[in-house]
Amino acid sequence: MNETASHCAVVHYAEIGLKGRNRPFFERALARNIERRLSHLGVERVERLTGRLMVWLAEPLPQTTWNEMLRTVCGVAHFAPAYVTAADMESLRAAILDHLPGEAVDSFRIRVRRDDKSFPLTSPEVARELGAVVQQRTGWPVQLKGAALEITVEILRKRAILSLDKLPGPGGLPVGASGRAGLLLSGGIDSPVAGYLALKRGCRLLPIHFHSRPFGNWMGAEARAREIVRALQAYGMDPVLYTVGIGRQQREIAVRAPVAMRVILYRRLMVRIAQALTRQKNGKALFTGESLGQVASQTLESLGVIEEAVTIPVLRPLIAMDKKEIVALAREIGTFSISQMEGDDCCQFLMPRRVITRPQLPAVLAADAAVEMERLVEEALEQVKRIAV
Repeated sequence: MNETASHCAVVHYAEIGLKGRNRPFFERALARNIERRLSHLGVERVERLTGRLMVWLAEPLPQTTWNEMLRTVCGVAHFAPAYVTAADMESLRAAILDHLPGEAVDSFRIRVRRDDKSFPLTSPEVARELGAVVQQRTGWPVQLKGAALEITVEILRKRAILSLDKLPGPGGLPVGASGRAGLLLSGGIDSPVAGYLALKRGCRLLPIHFHSRPFGNWMGAEARAREIVRALQAYGMDPVLYTVGIGRQQREIAVRAPVAMRVILYRRLMVRIAQALTRQKNGKALFTGESLGQVASQTLESLGVIEEAVTIPVLRPLIAMDKKEIVALAREIGTFSISQMEGDDCCQFLMPRRVITRPQLPAVLAADAAVEMERLVEEALEQVKRIAV
């Protein structure tokens, strides 16, 4: 494909179209997020059309740059750089020939959407006439299904919009449309993927990273978490990270609690701290990267007693995914290599040889009381740091 630059792009959504009377709210949220993503490129306006948006820039961008910017905006189903011309056949013929790709394609089709019903030709008639023009110029065969190149023409009042091929976005809902939630961000492979999926469902996230300061390589772990937040900013993550050192609290748990129950108590400590921080920012839920049965603390029994420690919902978007699926998605969103950076996971600090897999709630509550969990939570909250990323 050639790299003809364009001042504008057509952005289509899918799920937002099912929102009925609430659709304008979601459209406005998506428009704001697109403006934010392209702010450094000089956005003139985001225009709301029926079932889609038009993004206008002060200066034209090549297709590769449009793709880099819009492919990560949650809520975008697909998009295409576009060219605007007068709504008459002579202008359409000239525009379509001007913007054909420089390389030959195996097949093409022309798809016409005629919003202006006063236009003298029907959509099939426009498609046939423009298809004949392209075929006469190039000799490319027409293929109505599975064509290598799809040219879309949208005829509006007093103007027409031409776009070549569709580029995929992540889909889902625009970030911010579903409210705010906390994210337990360990820095491993799983939690960044959970964060991405939460963003894709429209949540604005409060990333919370726990480390074992002052023990182990907690600085490496924190640096890794910062890099993950930077990577997820392209998908709508806010440029901030909350870090909490819990090494001293973990050591106290290790001394005062049954050995096999340490990890369960570590997790109960973390979710309670995360709940307090999330509520301070009017958050309504917690997201974690837990996957059922992946480790001892992620059995049904363990998940149940951990979640019992808090009163807001704990959401686990990876719960039914296996490691191979999670790794594939981590690679796709660009966090997998970051998760390989050096740094000590706080859950590995003072890790016992034997871990309970089917904890009983009465025993967990007794251990919780014995370590004075409320005090440990309050002490840890005094050590919270907010880091601009």
